[in-house]
Amino acid sequence: MRRPLAAAGAEHGDPLPVTDPPERDGSAETAESVPSPDGTDGGPADAPRERSSRVQRQRKQVLLRLDPAMYEAITRWAADELRSTNAQIDYLLRKALSEARRLPRNARPHPRRGRPPREE
Repeated sequence: MRRPLAAAGAEHGDPLPVTDPPERDGSAETAESVPSPDGTDGGPADAPRERSSRVQRQRKQVLLRLDPAMYEAITRWAADELRSTNAQIDYLLRKALSEARRLPRNARPHPRRGRPPREE
């Protein structure tokens, strides 16, 4: 059995973000990490959580490792139903959570299929 590899060094640059860091999505706090008298560092964790509606509505980006055969099967199924593979995975996860009665109440409904309605 192999031993775990050491952490990547600085020569590899920034790791790939799974979600946008706060300073890139427009919701960065301007508070510096200077310790306050009460012992907190004054950083973003101590700042009030103010989020714009755009950030609240942003979908979570995750890395998902699937068996290649499963991925191909989902891709074929998605093509049969004229969906993207991502939309098919979302559909399957929502359906499974709903059947298991674990779908959160505050989960948004399925996005409407097709083009969005025209805004005039």
